[in-house]
Amino acid sequence: MSLLKIARMGHPVLRRVAEAAAPGPDIRKIADDMVETMLDAPGVGLAAPQVHLPIRLIVFRVPAADDQPERIVQLLNPVIEATSPEIQPGWEGCLSIPELRGIVPRYNHIVWRGSTPEGAPVESAASGYAARIVQHELDHLDGILYIDRMHDLRLLAYQEHQDDVERDFL
Repeated sequence: MSLLKIARMGHPVLRRVAEAAAPGPDIRKIADDMVETMLDAPGVGLAAPQVHLPIRLIVFRVPAADDQPERIVQLLNPVIEATSPEIQPGWEGCLSIPELRGIVPRYNHIVWRGSTPEGAPVESAASGYAARIVQHELDHLDGILYIDRMHDLRLLAYQEHQDDVERDFL
């Protein structure tokens, strides 16, 4: 496996709509390299366009819950569906926009579907922070950055000033 270079905001690959990809050994290698890159960064998710590949592939961590340990998902050609109209604002950051954080509204409950890099269908529900991660990564596949979803740019700050933003604007 190898570390991949992460594209930063301003690179055109981050604003393109990614293409569907066919499962297979090449996709498996890319997904494994993306996981290694995500963990090294460190991050909680990574989309193929963030590593200069305009294909519909994401990797993300599913946080530990109850008696389940954290796990990593590799998802090819993903789709999501909101299962509740409830929208929750929350802090987000991005490996392609280092050091900045912003308050972004996201659905609080979703179902995600896709396939493994080998082509096996997968589906799961996610809520809260896990749902936020999946929605953030899926946006990358459509050329959308979290700052595009923000309603108020006063809620964008360097990480060390998150507390100031919360005190002054929330």
